Amino acid sequence: MATPTIKSTYSLDVETVRTLEALAQRWNVSKSKALQRSIQAAAEQQPPADREALDALDRLQSSLNLDETKVKDWKRDLRRERRETGKRLNPGS
Repeated sequence: MATPTIKSTYSLDVETVRTLEALAQRWNVSKSKALQRSIQAAAEQQPPADREALDALDRLQSSLNLDETKVKDWKRDLRRERRETGKRLNPGS
């Protein structure tokens, strides 16, 4: 069974086209195949941006050494600060 393909048009600078042509020649494949391999290799090297952000958040949360008691205390303190700030900003309320 044939592999489905999608024809696309992209504008590339001259140096990028030369590099693509050199890769295709070195690998003995078409420019399309060389571009496909390059994109796949780049995608495998870097985690998706959203995963990277989630990993950073996980590291931050772990570094805080929070337990259930600390989280409850933090929430209580935050609510109190918000109430106090609201009273200062809206004294008639």
